[in-house]
Amino acid sequence: MNRPLVSILVAVLAIGSILAFSGCLGEDGISAPQKAAVVKVAGSTTVMPLVEASAEEFNRIQDGVRVSVSGGGTGVGIKNVAEGLADIAMSSRDVKPEEIASYGDRFVEFLVAYDAIALVVSDPIYEAGITDLSREEVRAIYSGDVANWKDLGGPDEKIYVVAREVGSGTRDTFNAMVMGREGAETPGVTTYHGSNAEVKTAVTRSDKAIGYVGMNYLEGGAFRAVAFQGVEAREETIKGGSYPLSRALLLYTFGEPSPEVRAFIDFILSEEGQKIVAESGFVPVR
Repeated sequence: MNRPLVSILVAVLAIGSILAFSGCLGEDGISAPQKAAVVKVAGSTTVMPLVEASAEEFNRIQDGVRVSVSGGGTGVGIKNVAEGLADIAMSSRDVKPEEIASYGDRFVEFLVAYDAIALVVSDPIYEAGITDLSREEVRAIYSGDVANWKDLGGPDEKIYVVAREVGSGTRDTFNAMVMGREGAETPGVTTYHGSNAEVKTAVTRSDKAIGYVGMNYLEGGAFRAVAFQGVEAREETIKGGSYPLSRALLLYTFGEPSPEVRAFIDFILSEEGQKIVAESGFVPVR
């Protein structure tokens, strides 16, 4: 077993020992069942797959801490962790100044992976020759200035434009990087969806759609990722920063994390945890 994982397990076992000692005696001195500490994680559906996979393994290798994971979007995660409803927020963007203004400057950030927003189109559109789009072309599609694929060298089909709902960190990042600002209007959008999985389904079920998803949602489905500004989204272009829609995936706590929370974050950042990051379709930070 590698040293980073051993050190994490030692820390976790220490936590378990403390919990066991504090919970082993009832009021009458008779031993009582040990109750594991619960760490609640909520937020970004982009980050969620890697955290879920990490939590499954973390829960398997020790008994002192149980990690539970739910989605809701980056905004929900930030709100929940600040209000004490979650211990960790999953985020696909930095905390916003207005969130700091609302809740206070106590957010502690942990970089756990690199990702990219992939622009995807329905298979028939890709096969018709739409394999690379510029920022200006994508902006024109989402602003409604271009509504037919023929205007971009594709088939004579009305573009079915798919986007994320308000509160999504992926939406905020896309708007900032493509449209020019997070709060940009996108009147060209046909349908909005609450998760990456829903966007994937919408694009897959159409024969003339465009949308955007996190990299780990590219496997399977009748859709293809197109190059953006002439650069394909690959591990080397994401980590090196040459792919324009690269981004960091983050975890936030509100204030310094407790030993139980820190043990789980350290597990994700360990050699074993970073393998899970890669297996989940993201780019490791180490």
